[in-house]
Amino acid sequence: MRKTLERLAAGTRAGAASTTALALAVAPALLAAALTLLVASPAGAAAGSGLDAADRALARDIFRELIEIDTTDEHGATTPAAEAMARRLRAAGFPSADVVVIGPNPRKGNLVARYRGRSGSTLKPLLLLGHLDVVEARREDWSTDPFKFLEKDGYFYGRGTQDMKGDDAVLVVDLIRLKREGFVPDRDIVLALTADEEGGQSNGISWLLEHQRDLVEAEFALNPDSGGVVLDHGKPLTMNFEATEKLYADYQVVATNPGGHSSLPRPDNAIYALTHALDRLEASPFPVELNPVTRAYLERMADIETGATAADIRGVLATPPDPQAEARLARSVPYNSILRTTCVATMLSGGHAPNALPQRAEANVNCRILPGHSQEEVRLDLTRIFADPALTVRYRSDAGELFDHGSDKKAMSPPPPRADVMAALRRASDRLWPGIPLLPIMEAGASDSIYTMMAGIPSYGISGMAIDRDDKRMHGRDERVPVASFDHAVQFYHDLLEFLTSSRH
Repeated sequence: MRKTLERLAAGTRAGAASTTALALAVAPALLAAALTLLVASPAGAAAGSGLDAADRALARDIFRELIEIDTTDEHGATTPAAEAMARRLRAAGFPSADVVVIGPNPRKGNLVARYRGRSGSTLKPLLLLGHLDVVEARREDWSTDPFKFLEKDGYFYGRGTQDMKGDDAVLVVDLIRLKREGFVPDRDIVLALTADEEGGQSNGISWLLEHQRDLVEAEFALNPDSGGVVLDHGKPLTMNFEATEKLYADYQVVATNPGGHSSLPRPDNAIYALTHALDRLEASPFPVELNPVTRAYLERMADIETGATAADIRGVLATPPDPQAEARLARSVPYNSILRTTCVATMLSGGHAPNALPQRAEANVNCRILPGHSQEEVRLDLTRIFADPALTVRYRSDAGELFDHGSDKKAMSPPPPRADVMAALRRASDRLWPGIPLLPIMEAGASDSIYTMMAGIPSYGISGMAIDRDDKRMHGRDERVPVASFDHAVQFYHDLLEFLTSSRH
Protein backbone atom coordinates (compact mmCIF):
# COMPACT_ATOMS: atom_id res chain seq x y z
CA MET A 1 0.00 0.00 0.00
CA ARG A 2 2.17 2.70 -1.35
CA LYS A 3 1.73 6.08 0.29
CA THR A 4 3.56 9.36 -0.22
CA LEU A 5 2.94 12.81 1.10
CA GLU A 6 3.91 14.26 -2.28
CA ARG A 7 0.88 12.65 -3.91
CA LEU A 8 -1.20 13.24 -0.82
CA ALA A 9 -0.56 16.97 -0.92
CA ALA A 10 -2.08 17.26 -4.40
CA GLY A 11 -5.66 18.34 -4.07
CA THR A 12 -5.94 17.76 -0.33
CA ARG A 13 -4.43 20.90 1.13
CA ALA A 14 -7.80 22.50 1.74
CA GLY A 15 -8.79 22.03 5.31
CA ALA A 16 -5.74 19.98 6.25
CA ALA A 17 -4.26 22.44 8.72
CA SER A 18 -7.51 23.02 10.57
CA THR A 19 -8.31 19.31 10.59
CA THR A 20 -4.89 18.45 12.00
CA ALA A 21 -5.25 21.02 14.77
CA LEU A 22 -8.71 19.76 15.63
CA ALA A 23 -7.53 16.15 15.65
CA LEU A 24 -4.71 16.99 18.03
CA ALA A 25 -7.12 18.77 20.32
CA VAL A 26 -9.67 15.97 20.47
CA ALA A 27 -7.43 12.89 20.43
CA PRO A 28 -7.97 12.25 24.16
CA ALA A 29 -11.72 12.60 23.63
CA LEU A 30 -11.60 10.00 20.87
CA LEU A 31 -10.16 7.48 23.24
CA ALA A 32 -12.56 8.44 26.00
CA ALA A 33 -15.47 7.85 23.63
CA ALA A 34 -13.99 4.59 22.40
CA LEU A 35 -13.30 3.28 25.88
CA THR A 36 -16.92 3.81 26.92
CA LEU A 37 -17.82 1.26 24.27
CA LEU A 38 -15.47 -1.45 25.50
CA VAL A 39 -17.53 -4.08 27.25
CA ALA A 40 -16.27 -6.76 29.54
CA SER A 41 -18.82 -9.44 28.67
CA PRO A 42 -17.50 -12.29 26.53
CA ALA A 43 -18.40 -12.23 22.87
CA GLY A 44 -20.99 -14.74 21.79
CA ALA A 45 -21.06 -16.71 18.58
CA ALA A 46 -22.15 -14.81 15.51
CA ALA A 47 -25.89 -14.75 14.96
CA GLY A 48 -27.41 -15.79 11.64
CA SER A 49 -26.66 -13.45 8.75
CA GLY A 50 -30.31 -12.67 8.08
CA LEU A 51 -29.80 -12.92 4.29
CA ASP A 52 -32.46 -14.61 2.22
CA ALA A 53 -31.51 -16.88 -0.66
CA ALA A 54 -31.86 -14.17 -3.29
CA ASP A 55 -29.64 -11.68 -1.43
CA ARG A 56 -27.09 -14.38 -0.73
CA ALA A 57 -26.96 -15.32 -4.41
CA LEU A 58 -26.67 -11.68 -5.48
CA ALA A 59 -23.81 -11.04 -3.05
CA ARG A 60 -21.89 -14.06 -4.30
CA ASP A 61 -22.46 -13.13 -7.91
CA ILE A 62 -21.10 -9.61 -7.37
CA PHE A 63 -18.17 -10.96 -5.35
CA ARG A 64 -17.35 -13.47 -8.11
CA GLU A 65 -17.48 -10.80 -10.80
CA LEU A 66 -15.05 -8.57 -8.94
CA ILE A 67 -12.57 -11.36 -8.17
CA GLU A 68 -12.47 -12.54 -11.78
CA ILE A 69 -11.56 -9.09 -13.15
CA ASP A 70 -7.79 -8.60 -13.02
CA THR A 71 -7.28 -5.19 -11.40
CA THR A 72 -3.55 -5.42 -10.74
CA ASP A 73 -1.45 -2.45 -11.78
CA GLU A 74 0.95 -4.77 -13.61
CA HIS A 75 -1.43 -6.60 -15.95
CA GLY A 76 -4.95 -5.43 -15.30
CA ALA A 77 -7.06 -2.31 -14.94
CA THR A 78 -9.69 -1.00 -12.55
CA THR A 79 -11.96 0.44 -15.24
CA PRO A 80 -13.65 -2.90 -16.14
CA ALA A 81 -14.42 -3.53 -12.46
CA ALA A 82 -15.74 0.01 -11.98
CA GLU A 83 -17.94 -0.32 -15.06
CA ALA A 84 -19.22 -3.72 -13.93
CA MET A 85 -20.32 -2.30 -10.58
CA ALA A 86 -21.84 0.72 -12.32
CA ARG A 87 -23.98 -1.64 -14.44
CA ARG A 88 -25.12 -3.41 -11.28
CA LEU A 89 -26.22 -0.17 -9.65
CA ARG A 90 -27.98 1.18 -12.74
CA ALA A 91 -29.84 -2.12 -13.15
CA ALA A 92 -30.98 -1.76 -9.54
CA GLY A 93 -32.58 1.60 -10.27
CA PHE A 94 -29.82 4.13 -9.61
CA PRO A 95 -30.13 7.01 -12.12
CA SER A 96 -27.38 7.04 -14.73
CA ALA A 97 -26.53 10.61 -13.72
CA ASP A 98 -25.74 9.37 -10.20
CA VAL A 99 -23.40 6.58 -11.31
CA VAL A 100 -20.17 7.62 -13.06
CA VAL A 101 -16.88 5.97 -13.94
CA ILE A 102 -14.16 8.57 -14.14
CA GLY A 103 -10.39 8.72 -13.90
CA PRO A 104 -7.15 10.12 -15.29
CA ASN A 105 -6.78 7.53 -18.06
CA PRO A 106 -8.69 4.64 -19.66
CA ARG A 107 -7.17 1.98 -17.34
CA LYS A 108 -7.62 3.74 -14.02
CA GLY A 109 -11.34 4.31 -13.79
CA ASN A 110 -13.02 5.04 -10.46
CA LEU A 111 -16.67 4.35 -9.68
CA VAL A 112 -18.55 7.12 -7.88
CA ALA A 113 -22.22 6.46 -7.13
CA ARG A 114 -24.67 8.59 -5.17
CA TYR A 115 -27.58 7.18 -3.17
CA ARG A 116 -29.95 10.12 -2.82
CA GLY A 117 -31.11 10.94 0.68
CA ARG A 118 -34.14 12.72 2.06
CA SER A 119 -35.28 15.66 -0.05
CA GLY A 120 -34.34 18.96 1.51
CA SER A 121 -31.78 17.49 3.88
CA THR A 122 -29.01 19.91 4.82
CA LEU A 123 -26.70 17.16 6.04
CA LYS A 124 -23.51 16.62 4.08
CA PRO A 125 -23.05 13.15 2.56
CA LEU A 126 -21.53 10.04 4.06
CA LEU A 127 -18.67 8.69 1.93
CA LEU A 128 -18.11 4.92 1.60
CA LEU A 129 -14.56 4.36 0.39
CA GLY A 130 -13.02 1.23 -1.08
CA HIS A 131 -10.32 0.32 -3.59
CA LEU A 132 -10.75 -1.96 -6.60
CA ASP A 133 -7.10 -2.70 -7.30
CA VAL A 134 -5.28 -5.73 -5.90
CA VAL A 135 -1.63 -6.75 -5.62
CA GLU A 136 -0.07 -9.12 -8.13
CA ALA A 137 -0.69 -12.87 -7.74
CA ARG A 138 1.14 -15.49 -9.81
CA ARG A 139 -0.60 -18.75 -10.67
CA GLU A 140 2.51 -20.77 -9.87
CA ASP A 141 2.56 -19.40 -6.32
CA TRP A 142 -1.02 -20.43 -5.56
CA SER A 143 -2.69 -23.80 -5.19
CA THR A 144 -5.68 -22.34 -7.08
CA ASP A 145 -6.09 -19.78 -9.85
CA PRO A 146 -5.95 -16.45 -7.99
CA PHE A 147 -8.29 -14.80 -10.51
CA LYS A 148 -10.97 -17.49 -10.38
CA PHE A 149 -13.56 -17.28 -7.62
CA LEU A 150 -13.60 -20.59 -5.78
CA GLU A 151 -15.74 -21.81 -2.89
CA LYS A 152 -14.09 -24.70 -1.06
CA ASP A 153 -14.27 -26.11 2.47
CA GLY A 154 -16.23 -23.15 3.82
CA TYR A 155 -14.02 -20.44 2.27
CA PHE A 156 -14.06 -18.16 -0.75
CA TYR A 157 -10.64 -18.10 -2.48
CA GLY A 158 -9.24 -15.50 -4.86
CA ARG A 159 -6.99 -12.47 -5.01
CA GLY A 160 -8.77 -9.65 -3.24
CA THR A 161 -11.09 -11.75 -1.08
CA GLN A 162 -9.55 -10.15 2.02
CA ASP A 163 -8.06 -7.00 0.49
CA MET A 164 -10.57 -5.76 -0.39
CA LYS A 165 -12.98 -6.93 -3.08
CA GLY A 166 -15.03 -8.76 -0.47
CA ASP A 167 -15.78 -5.43 1.21
CA ASP A 168 -16.36 -3.76 -2.18
CA ALA A 169 -18.99 -6.39 -2.96
CA VAL A 170 -20.58 -5.83 0.45
CA LEU A 171 -20.95 -2.09 -0.19
CA VAL A 172 -22.43 -2.57 -3.65
CA VAL A 173 -24.93 -5.28 -2.67
CA ASP A 174 -26.05 -3.36 0.42
CA LEU A 175 -26.78 -0.19 -1.55
CA ILE A 176 -28.80 -2.34 -3.95
CA ARG A 177 -30.68 -3.97 -1.05
CA LEU A 178 -31.45 -0.64 0.60
CA LYS A 179 -32.64 0.79 -2.71
CA ARG A 180 -34.93 -2.19 -3.30
CA GLU A 181 -36.33 -1.86 0.23
CA GLY A 182 -37.25 1.77 -0.41
CA PHE A 183 -34.93 3.04 2.33
CA VAL A 184 -34.44 6.84 2.28
CA PRO A 185 -31.38 7.92 4.27
CA ASP A 186 -31.27 11.27 6.05
CA ARG A 187 -28.29 12.29 3.91
CA ASP A 188 -26.79 11.26 0.56
CA ILE A 189 -24.55 8.20 0.66
CA VAL A 190 -21.64 8.38 -1.79
CA LEU A 191 -19.81 5.22 -2.81
CA ALA A 192 -16.28 5.58 -4.23
CA LEU A 193 -14.50 2.43 -5.45
CA THR A 194 -11.12 3.58 -6.67
CA ALA A 195 -7.83 2.75 -8.36
CA ASP A 196 -4.22 2.39 -7.26
CA GLU A 197 -4.45 2.13 -3.50
CA GLU A 198 -2.00 -0.79 -3.64
CA GLY A 199 0.45 0.89 -5.99
CA GLY A 200 0.74 2.69 -9.30
CA GLN A 201 0.65 6.37 -10.07
CA SER A 202 -3.10 7.06 -10.32
CA ASN A 203 -4.43 6.82 -6.77
CA GLY A 204 -8.15 7.16 -7.24
CA ILE A 205 -9.33 9.02 -4.16
CA SER A 206 -6.40 11.42 -4.35
CA TRP A 207 -7.27 12.15 -8.00
CA LEU A 208 -10.96 12.59 -7.19
CA LEU A 209 -10.22 14.99 -4.35
CA GLU A 210 -8.04 17.07 -6.63
CA HIS A 211 -10.06 17.00 -9.84
CA GLN A 212 -13.66 16.06 -8.90
CA ARG A 213 -13.97 17.13 -5.27
CA ASP A 214 -17.71 17.78 -5.56
CA LEU A 215 -18.35 14.11 -6.38
CA VAL A 216 -16.82 12.84 -3.11
CA GLU A 217 -17.36 15.76 -0.76
CA ALA A 218 -18.62 14.39 2.57
CA GLU A 219 -19.03 15.13 6.23
CA PHE A 220 -17.24 11.90 7.17
CA ALA A 221 -16.13 8.62 5.60
CA LEU A 222 -16.27 4.92 6.39
CA ASN A 223 -13.48 2.82 4.91
CA PRO A 224 -13.77 -0.98 5.31
CA ASP A 225 -10.14 -1.40 4.22
CA SER A 226 -9.31 -1.49 7.92
CA GLY A 227 -10.85 -2.80 11.09
CA GLY A 228 -13.14 -5.83 11.29
CA VAL A 229 -13.92 -8.74 13.55
CA VAL A 230 -10.93 -10.68 14.88
CA LEU A 231 -11.55 -14.41 15.29
CA ASP A 232 -9.60 -16.87 17.39
CA HIS A 233 -10.16 -20.31 15.85
CA GLY A 234 -13.60 -19.16 14.77
CA LYS A 235 -14.58 -17.47 18.03
CA PRO A 236 -15.21 -13.70 17.78
CA LEU A 237 -12.79 -11.79 20.02
CA THR A 238 -13.06 -8.10 19.12
CA MET A 239 -14.56 -5.68 16.64
CA ASN A 240 -11.66 -3.43 15.69
CA PHE A 241 -12.08 0.00 14.14
CA GLU A 242 -9.24 2.10 12.77
CA ALA A 243 -8.63 5.30 14.74
CA THR A 244 -5.23 6.18 13.26
CA GLU A 245 -2.62 4.66 10.95
CA LYS A 246 1.06 4.53 10.24
CA LEU A 247 2.81 6.51 7.50
CA TYR A 248 4.28 4.65 4.51
CA ALA A 249 7.81 5.29 3.21
CA ASP A 250 10.35 3.56 0.93
CA TYR A 251 14.06 4.27 1.00
CA GLN A 252 16.79 3.40 -1.48
CA VAL A 253 20.04 2.27 0.15
CA VAL A 254 23.04 2.12 -2.19
CA ALA A 255 26.66 1.03 -1.82
CA THR A 256 29.10 1.74 -4.66
CA ASN A 257 32.63 0.60 -5.42
CA PRO A 258 35.22 0.84 -8.23
CA GLY A 259 34.89 -2.93 -8.65
CA GLY A 260 37.43 -4.91 -10.63
CA HIS A 261 38.27 -8.48 -11.63
CA SER A 262 36.81 -11.16 -9.35
CA SER A 263 40.19 -12.90 -9.19
CA LEU A 264 41.49 -9.89 -7.26
CA PRO A 265 39.12 -9.42 -4.31
CA ARG A 266 39.50 -6.17 -2.43
CA PRO A 267 38.62 -5.51 1.21
CA ASP A 268 35.79 -3.10 0.34
CA ASN A 269 32.96 -4.84 -1.50
CA ALA A 270 29.68 -3.11 -2.35
CA ILE A 271 27.55 -6.19 -1.68
CA TYR A 272 29.23 -6.83 1.65
CA ALA A 273 28.90 -3.18 2.68
CA LEU A 274 25.18 -3.24 1.92
CA THR A 275 24.51 -6.55 3.65
CA HIS A 276 26.46 -5.44 6.74
CA ALA A 277 24.26 -2.35 6.90
CA LEU A 278 21.11 -4.47 6.61
CA ASP A 279 22.42 -6.75 9.34
CA ARG A 280 22.69 -3.70 11.60
CA LEU A 281 19.11 -2.75 10.71
CA GLU A 282 17.88 -6.23 11.62
CA ALA A 283 19.64 -6.00 14.97
CA SER A 284 18.44 -2.44 15.71
CA PRO A 285 14.65 -2.29 16.01
CA PHE A 286 13.11 1.11 16.55
CA PRO A 287 12.17 1.83 20.16
CA VAL A 288 8.79 0.84 21.59
CA GLU A 289 6.46 3.84 21.61
CA LEU A 290 2.79 3.85 22.57
CA ASN A 291 0.25 6.47 21.59
CA PRO A 292 -3.27 6.91 22.99
CA VAL A 293 -4.78 4.50 20.45
CA THR A 294 -2.25 1.69 20.88
CA ARG A 295 -2.26 2.08 24.65
CA ALA A 296 -6.05 1.78 24.77
CA TYR A 297 -5.87 -1.25 22.51
CA LEU A 298 -3.25 -2.99 24.64
CA GLU A 299 -5.11 -2.23 27.86
CA ARG A 300 -8.13 -4.06 26.50
CA MET A 301 -6.11 -6.91 25.00
CA ALA A 302 -4.46 -7.50 28.38
CA ASP A 303 -7.88 -8.67 29.57
CA ILE A 304 -8.65 -10.67 26.42
CA GLU A 305 -5.32 -12.49 26.04
CA THR A 306 -4.27 -15.13 28.55
CA GLY A 307 -1.11 -16.53 30.12
CA ALA A 308 2.30 -15.22 29.15
CA THR A 309 0.95 -12.94 26.41
CA ALA A 310 -1.36 -11.12 28.81
CA ALA A 311 1.48 -10.80 31.34
CA ASP A 312 3.82 -9.38 28.70
CA ILE A 313 1.23 -6.83 27.60
CA ARG A 314 0.90 -5.65 31.20
CA GLY A 315 4.68 -5.45 31.38
CA VAL A 316 4.73 -3.21 28.31
CA LEU A 317 2.05 -0.99 29.85
CA ALA A 318 3.85 -0.73 33.21
CA THR A 319 5.63 2.41 34.37
CA PRO A 320 8.45 2.04 33.61
CA PRO A 321 7.90 -0.60 30.93
CA ASP A 322 9.56 -3.99 31.35
CA PRO A 323 12.14 -4.29 28.54
CA GLN A 324 12.07 -8.09 28.70
CA ALA A 325 8.29 -8.08 28.30
CA GLU A 326 8.69 -5.73 25.32
CA ALA A 327 11.17 -8.11 23.72
CA ARG A 328 8.93 -11.13 24.23
CA LEU A 329 5.79 -9.42 22.98
CA ALA A 330 7.67 -8.18 19.92
CA ARG A 331 8.18 -11.80 18.84
CA SER A 332 4.52 -11.68 17.84
CA VAL A 333 4.45 -10.14 14.37
CA PRO A 334 1.08 -8.34 14.84
CA TYR A 335 2.01 -6.91 18.23
CA ASN A 336 5.47 -5.86 17.05
CA SER A 337 3.87 -3.88 14.22
CA ILE A 338 1.92 -1.68 16.63
CA LEU A 339 4.69 -1.28 19.21
CA ARG A 340 7.15 0.60 17.02
CA THR A 341 8.07 2.06 13.68
CA THR A 342 9.16 -0.87 11.52
CA CYS A 343 11.71 -0.83 8.70
CA VAL A 344 12.53 -3.93 6.68
CA ALA A 345 14.49 -4.76 3.53
CA THR A 346 12.06 -5.77 0.79
CA MET A 347 14.15 -5.77 -2.43
CA LEU A 348 17.82 -6.42 -3.14
CA SER A 349 20.06 -6.21 -6.21
CA GLY A 350 23.81 -6.03 -6.81
CA GLY A 351 26.65 -6.72 -9.18
CA HIS A 352 26.80 -6.73 -12.95
CA ALA A 353 28.69 -9.89 -13.94
CA PRO A 354 29.52 -13.25 -12.32
CA ASN A 355 33.26 -12.72 -12.82
CA ALA A 356 33.47 -9.09 -11.70
CA LEU A 357 33.57 -7.39 -8.34
CA PRO A 358 30.30 -5.53 -7.72
CA GLN A 359 30.36 -1.84 -8.51
CA ARG A 360 26.92 -1.26 -7.04
CA ALA A 361 24.51 -2.91 -4.60
CA GLU A 362 21.05 -1.58 -3.83
CA ALA A 363 18.28 -2.41 -1.38
CA ASN A 364 14.79 -1.07 -0.85
CA VAL A 365 13.90 -0.55 2.80
CA ASN A 366 10.19 -0.22 3.49
CA CYS A 367 9.11 1.62 6.65
CA ARG A 368 5.77 2.00 8.41
CA ILE A 369 6.16 5.05 10.61
CA LEU A 370 4.34 5.74 13.87
CA PRO A 371 2.14 8.84 14.14
CA GLY A 372 4.18 11.80 15.31
CA HIS A 373 7.25 10.98 13.20
CA SER A 374 8.18 11.99 9.67
CA GLN A 375 9.75 10.34 6.65
CA GLU A 376 12.84 12.53 6.94
CA GLU A 377 13.24 11.72 10.62
CA VAL A 378 13.25 8.01 9.80
CA ARG A 379 15.66 8.51 6.88
CA LEU A 380 18.11 10.10 9.31
CA ASP A 381 17.51 7.23 11.77
CA LEU A 382 18.37 4.72 9.06
CA THR A 383 21.55 6.60 8.22
CA ARG A 384 22.53 6.44 11.88
CA ILE A 385 21.75 2.72 12.14
CA PHE A 386 23.70 1.86 8.99
CA ALA A 387 26.72 3.74 10.38
CA ASP A 388 28.49 3.82 7.03
CA PRO A 389 29.13 7.24 5.48
CA ALA A 390 29.87 5.56 2.15
CA LEU A 391 26.23 4.48 1.82
CA THR A 392 23.57 6.75 0.39
CA VAL A 393 20.03 6.67 1.82
CA ARG A 394 17.39 8.41 -0.27
CA TYR A 395 13.61 8.65 -0.07
CA ARG A 396 11.77 6.98 -2.96
CA SER A 397 8.41 8.39 -4.12
CA ASP A 398 5.55 6.33 -5.58
CA ALA A 399 6.63 7.45 -9.03
CA GLY A 400 10.12 6.07 -8.38
CA GLU A 401 11.71 9.49 -7.96
CA LEU A 402 14.57 9.67 -5.49
CA PHE A 403 15.10 12.51 -3.04
CA ASP A 404 17.95 13.24 -0.67
CA HIS A 405 15.41 14.56 1.84
CA GLY A 406 12.08 13.01 2.82
CA SER A 407 9.02 14.96 3.88
CA ASP A 408 9.03 16.58 7.32
CA LYS A 409 5.26 16.18 7.60
CA LYS A 410 4.23 13.78 10.32
CA ALA A 411 1.54 11.11 10.28
CA MET A 412 -1.83 12.48 11.32
CA SER A 413 -3.40 12.19 14.72
CA PRO A 414 -6.82 10.49 15.08
CA PRO A 415 -9.87 12.25 13.61
CA PRO A 416 -12.48 13.76 15.92
CA PRO A 417 -14.83 11.18 17.44
CA ARG A 418 -18.39 10.95 16.20
CA ALA A 419 -20.97 9.71 18.68
CA ASP A 420 -23.32 8.66 15.85
CA VAL A 421 -20.68 6.44 14.23
CA MET A 422 -19.75 4.80 17.53
CA ALA A 423 -23.37 4.23 18.52
CA ALA A 424 -24.29 2.74 15.13
CA LEU A 425 -21.20 0.53 15.23
CA ARG A 426 -22.16 -0.72 18.68
CA ARG A 427 -25.72 -1.56 17.60
CA ALA A 428 -24.76 -3.23 14.32
CA SER A 429 -22.06 -5.28 16.02
CA ASP A 430 -24.40 -6.44 18.77
CA ARG A 431 -26.91 -7.76 16.24
CA LEU A 432 -24.39 -10.25 14.90
CA TRP A 433 -21.76 -10.60 17.64
CA PRO A 434 -23.54 -9.82 20.93
CA GLY A 435 -21.30 -8.18 23.51
CA ILE A 436 -18.17 -8.16 21.38
CA PRO A 437 -15.69 -5.51 22.58
CA LEU A 438 -15.06 -2.55 20.25
CA LEU A 439 -11.36 -1.69 20.07
CA PRO A 440 -9.74 1.39 18.53
CA ILE A 441 -6.68 0.32 16.54
CA MET A 442 -3.76 1.85 14.72
CA GLU A 443 -3.57 0.47 11.19
CA ALA A 444 -0.07 -0.94 10.85
CA GLY A 445 -0.23 -0.83 7.08
CA ALA A 446 -1.89 2.10 5.37
CA SER A 447 -5.16 2.90 3.66
CA ASP A 448 -6.73 5.56 1.50
CA SER A 449 -8.15 7.14 4.66
CA ILE A 450 -4.94 9.15 4.86
CA TYR A 451 -6.08 11.10 1.77
CA THR A 452 -9.59 11.80 2.99
CA MET A 453 -8.37 12.77 6.46
CA MET A 454 -5.84 15.19 5.00
CA ALA A 455 -8.67 16.62 2.89
CA GLY A 456 -10.62 17.45 6.05
CA ILE A 457 -12.98 14.44 5.93
CA PRO A 458 -12.86 12.49 9.23
CA SER A 459 -12.49 8.83 8.29
CA TYR A 460 -13.07 5.63 10.22
CA GLY A 461 -11.85 2.17 9.28
CA ILE A 462 -14.84 -0.12 9.83
CA SER A 463 -15.36 -3.55 8.27
CA GLY A 464 -17.80 -6.32 9.03
CA MET A 465 -15.52 -9.05 7.71
CA ALA A 466 -14.44 -11.57 10.35
CA ILE A 467 -10.97 -13.04 9.83
CA ASP A 468 -9.08 -15.41 12.10
CA ARG A 469 -6.03 -13.70 13.54
CA ASP A 470 -3.90 -16.64 12.41
CA ASP A 471 -5.27 -16.59 8.86
CA LYS A 472 -4.51 -13.11 7.54
CA ARG A 473 -3.64 -13.73 3.89
CA MET A 474 -3.99 -10.33 2.26
CA HIS A 475 -1.22 -9.88 -0.34
CA GLY A 476 -0.31 -13.54 0.23
CA ARG A 477 -0.76 -17.03 -1.17
CA ASP A 478 -4.25 -18.56 -1.37
CA GLU A 479 -6.02 -15.46 -0.06
CA ARG A 480 -9.43 -16.37 1.34
CA VAL A 481 -12.34 -15.41 3.58
CA PRO A 482 -14.80 -17.66 5.40
CA VAL A 483 -18.13 -17.96 3.59
CA ALA A 484 -20.00 -17.20 6.81
CA SER A 485 -17.87 -14.11 7.39
CA PHE A 486 -18.81 -12.69 4.01
CA ASP A 487 -22.52 -13.29 4.65
CA HIS A 488 -22.27 -11.64 8.07
CA ALA A 489 -20.41 -8.66 6.59
CA VAL A 490 -23.23 -8.11 4.08
CA GLN A 491 -25.79 -7.97 6.88
CA PHE A 492 -23.52 -5.89 9.13
CA TYR A 493 -23.05 -3.03 6.68
CA HIS A 494 -26.73 -3.04 5.76
CA ASP A 495 -27.58 -2.56 9.44
CA LEU A 496 -24.77 -0.05 10.02
CA LEU A 497 -25.95 2.19 7.19
CA GLU A 498 -29.55 2.05 8.38
CA PHE A 499 -28.61 2.89 11.96
CA LEU A 500 -26.26 5.66 10.89
CA THR A 501 -28.44 7.44 8.34
CA SER A 502 -31.98 7.16 9.67
CA SER A 503 -33.57 8.68 12.76
CA ARG A 504 -36.15 5.89 12.62
CA HIS A 505 -33.46 3.49 13.82
